[in-house]
Amino acid sequence: MKAIIQSGGKGTRLRPYTMVLPKPLMPVGSKPVLELLLNWLRRNDTREVYITTGYLGHLIRSFCGDGRQWDMVIHYTEEPEPLGTIGPLSLLRDKLDSTFLVVNGDVLTDLSLSAFAQCHRRHGGPLTVATSNRSTKMDFGLLEESGGRITQFKEKPILTHAVSMGAYCMEPEVLQYIPRSVPFGFDDLILCMLGRGVPVHAFKHNGLWLDIGRVEDFQRAQELAWDDQPPAFEVVAAA
Repeated sequence: MKAIIQSGGKGTRLRPYTMVLPKPLMPVGSKPVLELLLNWLRRNDTREVYITTGYLGHLIRSFCGDGRQWDMVIHYTEEPEPLGTIGPLSLLRDKLDSTFLVVNGDVLTDLSLSAFAQCHRRHGGPLTVATSNRSTKMDFGLLEESGGRITQFKEKPILTHAVSMGAYCMEPEVLQYIPRSVPFGFDDLILCMLGRGVPVHAFKHNGLWLDIGRVEDFQRAQELAWDDQPPAFEVVAAA
């Protein structure tokens, strides 16, 4: 599959570091996140990549070049104005004519792309979202009520939900839902497709996933000593 790496964001959650470097070039260990991401794609037999750029895009182009150092072919798009997390795909309508992968430029994972693609093809739908479970501790006591009466109380519970990993397997038909030259996020796409009754599927990944746009995940990535290969981790991937 062709892969699109979304790298046009300003990385506001990692400021002031991203005032100097775009988020995909932030170092994890001895290498930038983007290089680790490209290594992961290449290990999964991806050979053609499109990198969408905007903020400090010239630095990304200078670092990655044409991709030959990874035995890949890398193309670029340039956003004249920020187009959100999914909007940049509208610049690639003429290039994406078969199943393709979209991944955020701040993701580190050991997700198996072959298993992900097999799940996507088995469902037969236009969009499959890679998901991971995340637990969040509430800062408040949680109340449940019925008819104005409290029926249950939990003191600062830990809630677990499936969240998007920022990795998507798509068919070209998804592009029809993405407007041209308009900021358009993943949330907009999902709500649009669900509102029209278009099926969207999930692929649950139980292995490693970090969104280094979050300070805590960025720090954890440093602690894991991630290099060319993901750190030792028990991996279970399932649909």
